[in-house]
Amino acid sequence: MDGLNDLKMEKLADELKRGALHPRNLIQQCNKQVDRIESAINALNRETFDRAVARIDEWQYDPARPFSGIPYVQKDNICTTGIATDCSSMILQGFVPPYAATVDARALQAGFRLIGKSNMDEFSMGSSTEYSAWGPTMNPWDTGRVPGGSSGGSAAAVASGMAPLAFGSDTGGSVRQPAAFCGCVGLRPTYGRVSRWGLIAFASSLDQIGPITNTVRDAAHALMVIEGPDEFDSTLVQRPKENYFETIENGMSDLRVGVLDVSFADWVDTRVKESFEKNVAWFDGHAKSLQEISIKSFDMILAAYYIIAPAEVSSNLARFDGIQYGPSVDLKEEGKEVDENTAADLMDFYRKNRGQGFGPEVTRRIMLGTFALSSGYYDAYYQRAQKVRSRLRAEMDKLWTDVDVIISPTSPTPPFMLESATVDPYEMYQADRFVLMQAMAGCPAISVNGGWTEIDDDGVTKLVKSKRRNCFGKYTKRLPIGLQLTTAPFMEGNLLRAARTFEREHV
Repeated sequence: MDGLNDLKMEKLADELKRGALHPRNLIQQCNKQVDRIESAINALNRETFDRAVARIDEWQYDPARPFSGIPYVQKDNICTTGIATDCSSMILQGFVPPYAATVDARALQAGFRLIGKSNMDEFSMGSSTEYSAWGPTMNPWDTGRVPGGSSGGSAAAVASGMAPLAFGSDTGGSVRQPAAFCGCVGLRPTYGRVSRWGLIAFASSLDQIGPITNTVRDAAHALMVIEGPDEFDSTLVQRPKENYFETIENGMSDLRVGVLDVSFADWVDTRVKESFEKNVAWFDGHAKSLQEISIKSFDMILAAYYIIAPAEVSSNLARFDGIQYGPSVDLKEEGKEVDENTAADLMDFYRKNRGQGFGPEVTRRIMLGTFALSSGYYDAYYQRAQKVRSRLRAEMDKLWTDVDVIISPTSPTPPFMLESATVDPYEMYQADRFVLMQAMAGCPAISVNGGWTEIDDDGVTKLVKSKRRNCFGKYTKRLPIGLQLTTAPFMEGNLLRAARTFEREHV
């Protein structure tokens, strides 16, 4: 593993099978790693090692569940039975689900052991994991930089050796972008392939759960665990599970590759361009064909997404009022004065609860979404954004007749410095430009490590030694750059095969 750790699910499964490793020792190893570096990166909102080792001495290897006993981390917006799930938000502080999300239930049924809930941008709204009520997560490669978002805690946990597997949610790149910033593999499945039941909603027509791992093969294994029919999710496409390992090692000489034409735009960082140019040359020598492709509506996607997603946020988060969970003000009692902790009436009660329960980015998006849906503005904003989405889907449906895989950078920049993009939210939104079209069109995509760069604190182009330290206290020598692959809906077989072919020669 060309990274900060060597936790690979397949390797661990083989050691468990041979008896060379017991889950108790593996979980203890992960626990020691958390104790060693968690204070430096703040990847976990809570640890569950006590549950993970419960009845561990009774564990026996089961060939039907080859990954039984392997630890994993769950993003803190995915419900876990009896374990607090608060989306890194004050408004849900104290919420303990009485049920598990389908994805978590399937992981547990497969024998995986949950060791913690990961930090995230509040309600998944952010691209840096700085918008968390429990503080920011730092990039394990350089603790002065962001790990990406919103699943930054999950990516940081995998990259730093806390666990070989973590789950995240991807609404507009929230699995792929942090995976790119942390040097991991991040997979967004087709919308409708993996159940969203038990995922606390951000934008229901865009949300999807996906794995973050250290290898493409591990991502394929994780997808096979969590996908499949589920009676609790009406948006799920009822398809049988697939065996991706029938083709994953078959190479990609029969696949036609399209290079997204904006990959070398002037808003893409020079170091990302250099890395991507090398990767394009590699695909040219391994694919059936390679051609530049254009998406005419590409420049409209960012604006359309940041109308549609906040509109759904406005609806989905209206249910959280701070009464059952989180901090709550008191209603005025007869003869008592009203202060900042007392509400004069019911409307003031809701206003104050939500005002102190939601953070600034969530508040901003609720207001944007409410405005876009309001009378007089619905047609001008929300309806026009949906037309852009329909146009994008039609364009991409047409593209799939000419290419099988589209490649692009995952992010237009390498990992940026903490606090560098929070002053201007629009600047942070720009970081999502390569990862939104897949969410808007419902396509699967994967981010793999596409190269490395060394950057100083000022982000200058020349390669110099960073002045920052990684999570182990050592000076950073390099930072990862992500490569993204996209395929048509439900073509994860081709997606994983192409990604694995690239990975074999680059990692």
